[in-house]
Amino acid sequence: MVPTRDRPQQLRAALESILSQDYPGHVEIVVVFDSTEPDAAIEGARVRATANARSVGLAGARNTGILDLDTELVAFCDDDDVWLPGKLAAQAARLMAAPDADFASCSVIVEYAGHATVRTAGSELITHARLLRSRMAMMHSSTFLIRRSRLLTRIGLVDEAIPGSQSEDWDLLLRASRAHPIVHVDRPLVRVLWSEGSYYERDWESKVQSLEWMLARHPDIAGDRAGCARVFGQLAFAHAAMGARAAALSWSGRALARSPFEPRAVLAVTTALGLTTSDAVLHRLHLRGRGI
Repeated sequence: MVPTRDRPQQLRAALESILSQDYPGHVEIVVVFDSTEPDAAIEGARVRATANARSVGLAGARNTGILDLDTELVAFCDDDDVWLPGKLAAQAARLMAAPDADFASCSVIVEYAGHATVRTAGSELITHARLLRSRMAMMHSSTFLIRRSRLLTRIGLVDEAIPGSQSEDWDLLLRASRAHPIVHVDRPLVRVLWSEGSYYERDWESKVQSLEWMLARHPDIAGDRAGCARVFGQLAFAHAAMGARAAALSWSGRALARSPFEPRAVLAVTTALGLTTSDAVLHRLHLRGRGI
């Protein structure tokens, strides 16, 4: 399923990459238009367009697509990302070889400002403990392939209560990995486009709210010192980006108390003190295929 909003050119590239997959099974695509009218012009033998019938935003759009499909497997692809050749077949084979597994992912190529960075996991099995320590950014939502029946039962749908639909993919990975590790194809099979000036990337208030939501929803994050420090560092940086110096320094202190080497806390301090800007930090990180 492909959620979309006002990106017709990127959407067509995403659809072409899915339709060109060399996969022996049946592929059906539902494109969920969020806060916009469905474009019937994209429809074809394997493509349907529908409106988001649930809460406005990415989480509601994903759930609309999941519920609209009746296939054995459900895959996600954001409207500005592209599946590379062999993606679907490799993941499906990996998932079918592990009948107890619910969820498969793969690695990515991040493209930003003319730079391409390969992000791999170094492993083909991702545990819950590892996901508590790190969001594992290479496990992007556009890499997800999931048994649909498990989304409707033990994993659950994408949580629409998450503020701004931020961190919804990490929440889903954590819930899925509790029952069984995520099977991972450690090859870059999805091209992820990061754009400069993204509003979603800089919606700091929603980032703060969603990270606090994650800490409350997944208290086991606090049990991993490095993972907890990472989230505290992200909160510190978000507050610094909003100009809330006192909150940024407070969260930075909490992060460094758990892990003295947490880089996000240091970046938050330098930003809060006016030694750099949040945009400059993000730009430098994105050039390396990294984010906060």
